[in-house]
Formats: sequence, C-alpha cells, structure tokens
Amino acid sequence: MFARFHHPYLLLILTTLFWSGNMVVGRAIRGEVPPFALAFWRWAIALALTLPLALPHLRAQWPQLRKGWKAVLLLGLLGVGGYNTLAYIALQYTGATNASLLNSFIPVATIALSWAFLDKRLRGIEWLGVLTSLAGVTAIVSRGELATLLALTPNVGDLWMLGAVFVWALYTIGLQWRPTGVHPMLLLAAFTLVGLLALAPAYAWEMAQGRQVVLSGGLTLGIVYIGTLPSFVGYVFYNRAVGEVGASKASLFIHLMPVFGTVLATLFLGEIPRLFHGVGIGLIFLGIYLTTAGRAA
Repeated sequence: MFARFHHPYLLLILTTLFWSGNMVVGRAIRGEVPPFALAFWRWAIALALTLPLALPHLRAQWPQLRKGWKAVLLLGLLGVGGYNTLAYIALQYTGATNASLLNSFIPVATIALSWAFLDKRLRGIEWLGVLTSLAGVTAIVSRGELATLLALTPNVGDLWMLGAVFVWALYTIGLQWRPTGVHPMLLLAAFTLVGLLALAPAYAWEMAQGRQVVLSGGLTLGIVYIGTLPSFVGYVFYNRAVGEVGASKASLFIHLMPVFGTVLATLFLGEIPRLFHGVGIGLIFLGIYLTTAGRAA
C-alpha cells in the first residue's frame, strides 16, 4: 500500500499538507467539538482503517511487538495520545499566530533533544538552513511586521502548545527505538490503541462536564477527514520518512505547515496572499534545501 509514494521527502511534504488541513479543520470546528472528543474520534477512525491491514501480521510478529512493548507504550502516548490533544487544547486559549510560531520550534526542539539523547550534530550549512527556514515561518506568522512579533505575549494556550512541541520532538526521536521486524501497519495500530486507551478516561471526563458533540453533516466530514489523511495516512508517511532520513531532517519539514496553511486559507477562506507570504515561503524552501543538500554532501 502507498507503494508509489516512496521518496521520503515526498512523504514529508504530503504529511505536512495533511497536517495543515488538520489545523484548519480543527480551528473551524473547535467550538462544536471539544479537544478530547476530537482527539479520541480521529484516532478511533484511524484505528478502524489500520486494523484490516495490521491484523494479518499480528500472529507472526507478536513476539517482536511484545519484546518492544516499552517503546510501543511510550510512542503511543506521545504521538497519538499527546501531541494533537495538547494542540487542540492550546487552540482553545491562544490565537493562530501564537500557535503557529510555537509549532515552528519543533525542528529546533528535535535538534536540541537529539543533542541531549543521541549526541547528534548539524554542520554549519545545515544550521543555516534551519535558521533560514525558521526566519521564513516568522515572516509569515508576524505578517512581515516586527511590531506584530513583539506584541506576542505568553498565555496558558502558549504553554499547552509548547508542551505539544516537545512531545512531538520526543516522538520523532523515539521512532528510532520502535520494534524492528514489525510491519508498519501493525506498529501504527499498536500506537493508536495505546493512545486511545489513554484518551478514553479524558474523553469520559469531558462528557461528564457536559461538553457533548452534536454531529451535523459538516462536522462529520471534518472529523472523518482528520481521522483519515492527517491521522492514518499522515502518520504512515511520517514514520516511514523518519526511518529513512532521520529525526532532525524530517522535523524541518514541519516548517512547511505555514506555507500550506496560507494556500489552504486562500482556497477555502478567500484570504488573499500578501508579499510577506511570498517572502516567508521562499525562505522556508531555501532553508529546507540548504539543510537537505548539506546532509547529502
């Protein structure tokens, strides 16, 4: 499955496109679908899609899966139960500008944690690429104005988003310790099951507080989209790409999310791009090129 999508950089580009759509839809329905409900149902849909492809491998690969249960538990909690749930909570309290800027620190957080746990280093041109890409993100979220950037003030939502950033960085680094010899679909199903078990009590608490979801046609489509492309397909692509190019380089592609966010806002919300969007997008692509070309050299 997905055999035609084999180049890791293509996988990462498609993944960030799907995840950008997740942010757009999540923002659009945040008033009707509370964060734990959205996180729970997105992963329930993803598990339903994954199980038919995972179960045929369970009997033969159960010993490897059981041997690596600690990594499965940790990665399921971080990647499925953690990051997006924290991001959905953050979006209840902070604006899109703050959340986007904080989310762009994922590559920096990944590199920092790689130093701490893996003793990995970047060369000069790769550092230049990271900083150039980060400058592009900053240009977009600040709308090309220094005053906008300086006016950003921390709030509780920013703290939630910062927690999400470090959770995702840990997940990205931790993928290298995932059990070997386990089919990607079986591994994704295991991660998803762990995440759902962690989310279930929080979802039950949320319902007990009276935060119910009243489904409509638009809400159903939004939740189904989030459960398929960002959750199921996106995680398959991302996990495979990280295994091929490494955590630090893969995380850099998170900087593409503001680019795709701008395009999606233009297509679906009628927002007209401005000059700072073009400058920021150009810097992001230049930064990714510098980092990937530096690593190849």
